[in-house]
Amino acid sequence: MTQVTDHIRHVRLSSVVLPLAQPVSDAKVLTGRQRPMTEIVLLFAEISTAQEQHGIGFSYSKRAGGPAQYAHAREVAGQLIGEDPSDIAKVYDKLLWAGASVGRSGVATQAIAAIDIALWDLKAKRAGLPLAKLLGAHRDSVRAYNTSGGFLHASIDEVRERAAQSLADGIGGIKLKVGQPDSRIDLERVRAVREHLGDAVPLMVDANQQWDRPTALRVGRSLEQFDLVWIEEPLDAYDAEGHAQLAAALDTPIATGEMLSSVGEHVRLIEARAADIIQPDAPRIGGITSFLKLATLADHAGLQLAPHFAMEIHLHLAAAYPREPWVEHFEWLNPLFNERLETVDGRMLVPDRPGLGFTTSEQCAAWTVDSCEFGSR
Repeated sequence: MTQVTDHIRHVRLSSVVLPLAQPVSDAKVLTGRQRPMTEIVLLFAEISTAQEQHGIGFSYSKRAGGPAQYAHAREVAGQLIGEDPSDIAKVYDKLLWAGASVGRSGVATQAIAAIDIALWDLKAKRAGLPLAKLLGAHRDSVRAYNTSGGFLHASIDEVRERAAQSLADGIGGIKLKVGQPDSRIDLERVRAVREHLGDAVPLMVDANQQWDRPTALRVGRSLEQFDLVWIEEPLDAYDAEGHAQLAAALDTPIATGEMLSSVGEHVRLIEARAADIIQPDAPRIGGITSFLKLATLADHAGLQLAPHFAMEIHLHLAAAYPREPWVEHFEWLNPLFNERLETVDGRMLVPDRPGLGFTTSEQCAAWTVDSCEFGSR
């Protein structure tokens, strides 16, 4: 019996610039390392097959790197034409080797990530299943926490108001940005929010890599009184030894990993026992194929999971993780899509739509600054 296989006949790449409603600042801005964030640049990949199957995926960059992702994707995307879209691992390796001279992390794999995610979206749609179900879901909803209301540019009154609104909207936890040059301000803000929300609400803080080792230990000990779910990125993202020392010294769990751009970099965290909670970002580490490899290693090491950003993708991946995870709620990308994710009783619900469950909006098309196509429609 001859098996009928499909093949990729058309690929469209788009560079989309999403403006933020107001400039956003975290500790990296207050310490002079970065400028306020005013936009997010996304790389979208749309893949079509001879059997009229379609998939969509995206990667992104904040502050810099978006044009580089798009440029790299343009160089390798032509390699997709004629490939069987079901052979995702094979396609992934082919694209890696097409750009082997620039390595297997950073911009190179972030460009491939958009394509990889589109292929997984297509595969789940072909099966008529949400991506979480295709992967094998452990749950139909995931604990959700909000970050977007807790940035340092917001006054404490605004932070408290947004936190209360997030809880009213069905989001279960609240994360605050810390890492001020004067750590006493951090403690005052955390105390104000904890008192406002009460002891029962899950509360996290994120220092965005701004402390050195002595400061992280000192402030971490001061934060113990607030019964935090975790302290995020207290040290430089690549300081695995420092994070390990901190995780051993504090009762509060340590979370990190979002800034790493490969599975190999996360392996170093895992081997050093540098985190209690690992926070990979699928678009940053190369897509869903890479994320699944890392998830297996993290589960084997007994780590909790809280993927960074891109809830449209990470909800499905978190739902398929064996240990009860968290997913980060950010509404920033909402204008790009026609659909919305639902939060109820502190949890984000996995949509029953096939694939990732999203279609791009007219606004997404309006914010597209460049596009290119390969193959034929």
